[in-house]
Amino acid sequence: MNRFRLSSPLRILIVLATAAGVGALVWWRGPDWGTVWHAFDAVKWEWVIAAIFLNLISVVARAFAWQTIIGQAMPPPRPRFPLVFSAFSVGLFANAVLPGRIGELARVAVLTRKLRLQGRANGTWAALVGTVFAHRLFDLIPTVGLILYVLATAKIPHWAIASLAVVGGVGFGLFAFALMSAQHHHESVLEGLGPLRRLIEMSRHGLGVLHRPGPAAVAALSQCVGWLCQFFAVYVAMRAFDIHAPLPAAGLVLLLMNVATLFPLWPGNIGLLQAAIALPLRSYGVPAGTAIAYGFGLQAIEASVGVGVGLIFLAREGLSFAMLRRMPDAAEAEVPRPEEELAASAQDGEARARARVPG
Repeated sequence: MNRFRLSSPLRILIVLATAAGVGALVWWRGPDWGTVWHAFDAVKWEWVIAAIFLNLISVVARAFAWQTIIGQAMPPPRPRFPLVFSAFSVGLFANAVLPGRIGELARVAVLTRKLRLQGRANGTWAALVGTVFAHRLFDLIPTVGLILYVLATAKIPHWAIASLAVVGGVGFGLFAFALMSAQHHHESVLEGLGPLRRLIEMSRHGLGVLHRPGPAAVAALSQCVGWLCQFFAVYVAMRAFDIHAPLPAAGLVLLLMNVATLFPLWPGNIGLLQAAIALPLRSYGVPAGTAIAYGFGLQAIEASVGVGVGLIFLAREGLSFAMLRRMPDAAEAEVPRPEEELAASAQDGEARARARVPG
């Protein structure tokens, strides 16, 4: 399998070439950049502050959902909300400034580090990786609701319909897999697939919340609150740029933003994200320059929360930016084992040690 893996310099070269190509295309075929810069002259900062506040509430709600999921995946003592919020914020920071989904592993690493300092070691990493999968799974509920709302009310470009259909299909596939895994808690859905088996086992350990309707409802509601705050943040940010499109336009922008950042090829997918935001706004009569400027402004508003809060907690945890780039791979995790298996393996180890002693 290793011969199919690209070296780090080659991956960096591919990403830089792709980013340069997108940037050149946006620059040469894009709007009059003078109108883009002048669109920032009329920004209403009170609306910007309101959008940042709504994004902060969204982060708090989503972190609470993750804590609820963690509470069902791990035995006591469970991490308190301030610790979970700290790890979640560091993950947001990593996602904002690094390519790929480094932030998902970063939040797991920060929380695992703290829990190990408290004496918890076995299976912590694996269980937390599973909770990240489950946490993302609960995004499916507000996503489906938003897709239905947009389909019923918004002016959707033809190219966007296919994108939304793909996202919805993938989401339902993951949800079906999660339900199968949760119902067969002691069996693997994909037996004997080597490295894939490990990732699947880890995801199963985070799906304990699906066994309990009460906590599952709390997690789903928290995710819905987070998405609702983001939805209104997108709408409020439109007012900051003097864009008076209706609420369905805000819903369409939020959906296509998430599609554009689903596979982050470079930090923030800058350029690609602005195109995904600006193109649907053209259907509502928004000038191209204003729409592109709004795309940059909206990304800055969202990043300000992740970067600002994330930097605070990164320093609080005593971590550096370089450490985020060296997050361990998910395949390095050990799948947690029941206590009796641990005791049995310890006894076997002692027996083998005694057997090696001469005489």
